[in-house]
Amino acid sequence: QVQLVESGGGLVQDGGSLRLSCAASIRTSTYYTMGWFRQAPGKEREFVARINWSGEITYYADSVKGRFTISRDNAKNTVYLQMNSVKPEDTAVYYCNAGLVDMIPGRYWGQGTQVTVSS
Repeated sequence: QVQLVESGGGLVQDGGSLRLSCAASIRTSTYYTMGWFRQAPGKEREFVARINWSGEITYYADSVKGRFTISRDNAKNTVYLQMNSVKPEDTAVYYCNAGLVDMIPGRYWGQGTQVTVSS
């Protein structure tokens, strides 16, 4: 059983920065691709970013490209999402996911962390 625990969410002003972390209970490299999704109130959960097992290949949703950066530290079993130049429309619960294929989530999810961007 894989456990993923997100942290780092909170309230941030429009244009500010925030870094989310996702700590995994096992070696993250075992599950190859890791990623982030988000769900805003009244909306479907959507793909944000993914990173392959080595950290060399990343992919982003168009809405966050150029502003967010995903990275991983397999020695610490942790995945990060650096969020810069945030906008009110980035407000959502952000979820870590293990085992993505393209933009299709894998079976393991974290509990989510709330990010609220004030205008």
